[in-house]
Amino acid sequence: MKKIEHVGIAVKSLEKSNALFAKLFGAPHYKIEEVASEGVNTSFFKVGDNKIELLEATKDDSPIAKFIEKKGEGIHHIAFDVDDIHAEIKRLKAEGFTVLNETPKKGADNKLVTFLHPKSANGVLIELCQEIKDDIKE
Repeated sequence: MKKIEHVGIAVKSLEKSNALFAKLFGAPHYKIEEVASEGVNTSFFKVGDNKIELLEATKDDSPIAKFIEKKGEGIHHIAFDVDDIHAEIKRLKAEGFTVLNETPKKGADNKLVTFLHPKSANGVLIELCQEIKDDIKE
């Protein structure tokens, strides 16, 4: 793992939260993107070298909708940048972590992503992210 790629925050309203976080950071979001497969709209902010991803459910049965229903708005996950997501999945499984999707999928911000179950990481949902380049296959 190279660095924290972003922190994901579950929100009820992307519009209201974009306004709130723009005031907090003193700058607007730089991107809004839908990830239909996950039932979510995302918005990204850059704060120095760090990124914050806001996540708003687009479907009542999406993971974000279920998270907000159970826990309310707040930090949803921490994402880490990796060079080789397939090698990291293999390594982390061998270390005893529970991988939620062993085949990485296309996520927001031009990334391949996979998640580790919070029960295997002290209650924290961990996302692994690898930049999609022309030579990388999903």
